[in-house]
Amino acid sequence: MEALINALPGSVAQGLIWGILAIGVYITYKVLDYADLTVDGSLATGGAVAVICITGGMNPYLAMVMAFGAGMLAGLVTGLFHTVLGIPPILSGILTQLGLYSVNMRILGKSNQAVSVDQYGLIVSLRYIQEACITAGICCIVITMILYWFFGTELGAAVRATGCNQSMARAQGINTNAQKVLGLVISNGLVGISGALYAQYQGSADVNMGRGAIVIGLAAVIIGEVVFSKIFHNFALRMLAAVIGAIIYFIVIAVVLQLGLSTNDLKLFSALIVALFLAIPHLKSRYFAQTGRKGGKADA
Repeated sequence: MEALINALPGSVAQGLIWGILAIGVYITYKVLDYADLTVDGSLATGGAVAVICITGGMNPYLAMVMAFGAGMLAGLVTGLFHTVLGIPPILSGILTQLGLYSVNMRILGKSNQAVSVDQYGLIVSLRYIQEACITAGICCIVITMILYWFFGTELGAAVRATGCNQSMARAQGINTNAQKVLGLVISNGLVGISGALYAQYQGSADVNMGRGAIVIGLAAVIIGEVVFSKIFHNFALRMLAAVIGAIIYFIVIAVVLQLGLSTNDLKLFSALIVALFLAIPHLKSRYFAQTGRKGGKADA
């Protein structure tokens, strides 16, 4: 139990950092209704760009901006694959993700690149978990506030309308292809920021650091939706629910590891978590709702 308590701050820090990615996944998965698999590549791209910029002498905050821009470019490529070339959403994301592996190798020059907190003024670090929690938490809140403002504007409302009903959006004169590209650009830009923070947190960038990122992002979004759907109705709170979902995910992982699960089984366990939370709304509506209706009839 003591080991678990000691591991909790690290789980919260990771959850907050990955929570930024979860917000990006929320934009594509829930707002845009677009199955985007680019994030496995754009997370590593953000981390690679940030680490190379920092080790090259750039201010870490400016390196974060560069990582944001790199993620946006990745989202732009995916969007153009889909809207200009007519490639289906899932395949467009896969193609960009595959291409980004080589891009990330080019950026890093090798499979991984270390960045030490002793040599550079990193924004977050595994060595200072409490400060990392505060910094990542502030980033999540600021990003949520900016997105809440943006999606309340006419342009943001057009993105939401595109995800809600494309045919109706087009009937209202909205360029739905442009809105899809914009949504993907914003989403992957946020994923790039998450990757930049995560690379600094763990002290290195790796070309494989984004492998399975979409599973974690989906798990965070789904956990947040299932747990807080009846409480959080505001759009901003729903994005924060995704962040909290990421924290819950990493706490669950920490608990399972303390119970003795092999790290080799983590990917399988992650997939099972996503499957479970995806199934909960369906099972609830199919079985529990029927039980409630039958009970109501019996009472009558």
